[in-house]
Amino acid sequence: MKIVKFIICLLFGLLFINAGLNKFFMYIPVPEMPDELRKVNEAFGTIKWLMPLIATIELVAGLLFIIPKTRNLAAIMIFPIIIGILLHHFFYAQEGLPLAIVLFLINIWIIVEGREKYKHLLN
Repeated sequence: MKIVKFIICLLFGLLFINAGLNKFFMYIPVPEMPDELRKVNEAFGTIKWLMPLIATIELVAGLLFIIPKTRNLAAIMIFPIIIGILLHHFFYAQEGLPLAIVLFLINIWIIVEGREKYKHLLN
């Protein structure tokens, strides 16, 4: 079970490292998208600091998610971004919703599993 968990967390981390790097270097071609979704993406692009911030968090959290000792910190760091991904796919691009749900569930799994480590934050 430990190996399966590591592989899942490795893939999860690599996915976010890739997403963060792509925001900086734009090496994955952007597919055609409906007008409404294109307008939303253009609106986000007008906020000059937003995508570099998200990319940096994705990179750092992706790296930390791979390392078992820092995985719980990464799960908390990436949680707001995953909520954004989930809402984005729910409202604008439903074809990506299954993957967004899987990412959300993996992140929740790690948060719930490490809940003892968060108790100090809540006191």
